[in-house]
Amino acid sequence: MLSATPRRLSPAASRDAALAAAQALLIESGPPAVTLKAVAARIGRTHANLLHHFGSAEGLQLALIGRMTTDITATIRDAVLRDSSAPPDPRRLVDLVFDAFDGGGAGALASWMILSGNRDALDPILAAVHDLVDDLAAGVEPAGRPIGAETLQLVLLALGDALLGAAMARALGLPRDTARACAASLLAQATPD
Repeated sequence: MLSATPRRLSPAASRDAALAAAQALLIESGPPAVTLKAVAARIGRTHANLLHHFGSAEGLQLALIGRMTTDITATIRDAVLRDSSAPPDPRRLVDLVFDAFDGGGAGALASWMILSGNRDALDPILAAVHDLVDDLAAGVEPAGRPIGAETLQLVLLALGDALLGAAMARALGLPRDTARACAASLLAQATPD
């Protein structure tokens, strides 16, 4: 009988597999499910292997939030800069940001990490968003458009919606996407004609 030994992966491939498994666990079961043991079991590796790559569960979670943030900011950057001759569609931008925080699990993970005492959890998000705003503000007409304020508003609305949006909409008898519609309306009002 052949033994089922895990195939050898490069360190980068092993790390990527662990982060993909961690994100799947996050989406399926929430932030508390993102543990070294659960991720190791999901990818057929040992707890020690993941300790080598991430140092701790907190390190895994920080790497995951960093990866998720990099992915979503790249998507938003591409969506905005794809056709710089036309203004970006406010609803499309809102949906990208809200989907990252809610459907992608970034909002729940960031909140959980902060509430667990890990104040550094926001560092990858803040750095990536800062870089994105700098990129988008370069050459924007009219000069001085409040992209930073628009970004702050959009991110806070998306985070709040990820955490309380469904329950609040249900309690108020509103359609689930009301917060998205409000955010798109605010963003459209801030967009110059």
